[in-house]
Parts: sequence; structure tokens; C-alpha cells
Amino acid sequence: MGWLSAGDGYEVALVEGRVAARATSGRAAGRQLKALPRALKDHPEVDRLRRLAEWLDRHAAACVAQVDSWMVSSLPVPTGLLARVWPDEAWQSALRDMAVVGDDPDEVGFLRGATEAGELRMVNLDGETVRLSPRTVTLPHPVLLPDLDDLREFAAELGIVQRVEQIHRAIWRRPDDLGAKATEVRDFTGGSFRSRFALAARASSLGYRVSGGCATARVRDGGRTVEASVWIGEPYWDDEVETGSLTWQDQDGRALPLREVGPVAWSEGMRMAAALYAGRVIEEGKGA
Repeated sequence: MGWLSAGDGYEVALVEGRVAARATSGRAAGRQLKALPRALKDHPEVDRLRRLAEWLDRHAAACVAQVDSWMVSSLPVPTGLLARVWPDEAWQSALRDMAVVGDDPDEVGFLRGATEAGELRMVNLDGETVRLSPRTVTLPHPVLLPDLDDLREFAAELGIVQRVEQIHRAIWRRPDDLGAKATEVRDFTGGSFRSRFALAARASSLGYRVSGGCATARVRDGGRTVEASVWIGEPYWDDEVETGSLTWQDQDGRALPLREVGPVAWSEGMRMAAALYAGRVIEEGKGA
């Protein structure tokens, strides 16, 4: 965006997401000022740019949230859709360098570009830039990616930094020795918080929904919707609380035996429970 006239002697523009000003006359003409002059703080052009900056921030956050949703659910995304949104800088920032799988589930590449014709440009694991035109692609959850450790090492060599946490997302794999009737995980129980409000606030800040006495994460896994829940205390309780057990329910509210929990739902549920537990109060002199 170019510089806009804002009264006598000044121009304003959005620079790196904030409103900046420069003088148009005098010794400082053409030079960006370190701070916005007091005379411009209530100028209509400044207000308009501030509102635009706020909208751009919300748009960028929405793009990241949508790409994260595609990745967590491993849903097929039309290649044509990626091509249409790619020119948008916010979409491009959220999508760039995501690990993508096309028609061949064993061929993973890092997304680097998309053309109007629906052709994707990717860097494959041989370090070569390839062009593919599948009808749809998936942005797989890392627990579903084969040879994840090798993929992480290769990403580090390329200097890849993802806006949406995928390759370096913490994952948990479901153990094979679970009891047939087991329905809860207690690995992260007993995390103490000074109040139920503090624990609920932590859950919300991490992007989890608080419903009733639980923090929840809804995941689409293997074609069905599963909700992971961690007990955080009754809503009306405002004294010290502890994190409870982790459970999963299907879309009808049925408690799932742990053996029936899919790999993505298991990983995301454990990730939520671990993140909540990490914020617990640790008494001085005691280990973590």
C-alpha cells in the first residue's frame, strides 16, 4: 500500500502492520518518523488504516485457523481452492511449507506455490522441486506421516518454518497394551491450579473449548467426529482444582473404549491434556 496524504505536511501508510507517518516538507521530508505525530492521532486516514490493520490481523488469524483445521482433520482440500487463495499473502503465509500429500500417499512434499491453472509447486524429499496437479491434496496430521523423524530432519536442513504447527507438532501414539474396558487416561491428572477460573482461562488461551466441567477438543478422525475431554472442575467452583482424567466420546456422546480411539484423536487429546497439565502450580522445592 502506498503513502496517503494526511493533512498538511504528512503522509501515512501501513508499514509492517502498523500505521506509520512521514513528513512531506521541511528537513525531514520523505523520511519515516519514529512515532506518529500527535496531530495525526485522530486523523480520518489514520483511523481508517488502523481499522484496516485490525481486519488484516483477523484475516491472517482466520487463515491460520482454517489451515490448522484442515491439517488436524486430514481432510482432502481441492487443489483449485489452494490455487485461488494462494495470491492472498495471508493465505500464502499459512500454507507455505506445509507438508502435502497428493494422489500417492507415500509421496510427501513441502508446498511452495500454486498456479491459477491448479498446479502445485512442491519440494519433495529428494530436495527436487516438482509440479503436481492432483484433484485434491491432504495436509496430513503428523501422526499419520510415515518416517516423521526423517521428515523433521529434512525440514530442518531446508530451514522450513511453518506458520501452522505440523511437522514439529508434539504427537502421542496410542499404546498397544490397553485394557479392553479402559475408557480414561490418567497420565496428566493431579495438576494443581489456584482456581478453576485459572485452569479454564489456560484452556481457552490454548484454543480449547470449555464446556461444563471440561476442556474439550473436537477432532475428525477416520471419517468420524470424536471429542476429547479433560475434567477441569465444576463451573461454579472457584477454589483450588486439579486436572482430571482424559476421555473420548463419539458424536452421540458415547464414551469410547481407549482401543477404539483413532490415532489423530488420541494424539490431539493427549496434547491437550499435556498442555493443560504443564501450567500447573509447582511448589518450591518440588520437581516438575
